Amino acid sequence: MPIIAPSFLSANFLNLQADCDMVNQSLADWFHLDVMDGRFVPNITFGPMIIEFIRKASTKVCDVHLMIEEPEKFAEQFKNAGADILTVHIEACTHLHRNIQQIKSLGMKAGVALNPHTPVTELSDIIQDIDLVCLMSVNPGFGGQKFIPQTLDRIKQLRRMTVEKGLNVHIEIDGGVTLDNAASIVAAGADVLVAGNTVFKSANPAETIRQLKLI
Repeated sequence: MPIIAPSFLSANFLNLQADCDMVNQSLADWFHLDVMDGRFVPNITFGPMIIEFIRKASTKVCDVHLMIEEPEKFAEQFKNAGADILTVHIEACTHLHRNIQQIKSLGMKAGVALNPHTPVTELSDIIQDIDLVCLMSVNPGFGGQKFIPQTLDRIKQLRRMTVEKGLNVHIEIDGGVTLDNAASIVAAGADVLVAGNTVFKSANPAETIRQLKLI
């Protein structure tokens, strides 16, 4: 069964406690927390302070996705806020290996995210050092976008790479995941599904999470 990581980008920020409680009590595995700086992506979301509050209300893994420039300046703050996994974008890191070393030295698992236009082969010399690859299946910055179909081929290519190298690396898909396409995403080789609107905008979010989990 895939790991389900509801994206709090789509949560009700006037009532975060209720949404945290719902995810805690559901079959979800991780809290997915998207940090945007208005520079790397054309949107601003939240930072370490909000994550610290969510961490206090969460009983599950906090999967923090940094869509920001110069992530190395803030890695320690996100560790202190409660991040268990910290993912940085390959496009934002001039010295990616150094970023990964920093994240691991702080006691977090390290993830690397790729935008839709970035070749999966860019990871060939670094994938053995990371715990998770986050393939963006939409252009980053906003929730509610439609899944880019070519992502399925990218998942298959990435999964072949991990198998050939004998690696146990999570493949996380972020953007446009729905009950209709989740099965094909998992069949292609992904094992972590990030779902925002699909979960939080549904009539019964916990039931939607259950259905995703049982894909």
